[in-house]
Amino acid sequence: MLAASQILQVVMEQQYGLEFGSTALLVAGVDEVGRGPLAGPVVTAAVILDPARPIDGLADSKKLSEKRREALAELIKERALAWAIGRAEVEEIDRLNILQATLLAMQRAVASLDPAPQHALIDGNRCPKLPCTAEAIIQGDGKVPVISAASILAKVTRDREMVEMDALYPGYGLAGHKGYPCKAHIEALERLGPTPIHRRSFGPVKKLL
Repeated sequence: MLAASQILQVVMEQQYGLEFGSTALLVAGVDEVGRGPLAGPVVTAAVILDPARPIDGLADSKKLSEKRREALAELIKERALAWAIGRAEVEEIDRLNILQATLLAMQRAVASLDPAPQHALIDGNRCPKLPCTAEAIIQGDGKVPVISAASILAKVTRDREMVEMDALYPGYGLAGHKGYPCKAHIEALERLGPTPIHRRSFGPVKKLL
């Protein structure tokens, strides 16, 4: 069992992208995409990076071009010690609320990691209940490389899915806005009505039911 001081040392090294020390500690970065949209699941990713196979250019997924995100996602899958995707579906979001559904999706992502992490760094201000120690870092996706990696995987995964949903539910523009409540999406909702992938607990959708 590692002492608290050892955990802090290694986490700080990984948090600021420094070289790993001799202490072996598996630290996962965890992030979500899709809390704000009116449609589709909330998707999370958990990543354990390999210090022997560094990845340059990791950053907040929202600040990267789509082409760069796609390229980095493939590198992360290739070079990470472990990565996993978790999700909560629309019916779970409506039943639990978006916060609890997001925490559940994070739990699912972390539980799917092999090897399992000993510590998790969570983007945001709240940690899900996990079998390992965890720390929440506000705006961690722009500060901590391993969280940046998770944010990239989560966004690429969800964006691809929303493009597929656009083919199933044409007319809403899902491939472009990815389900977020922009003017074009609201107008399409008012014109066409909600689809099975719209979140019925969210105001703009709820008032149309």
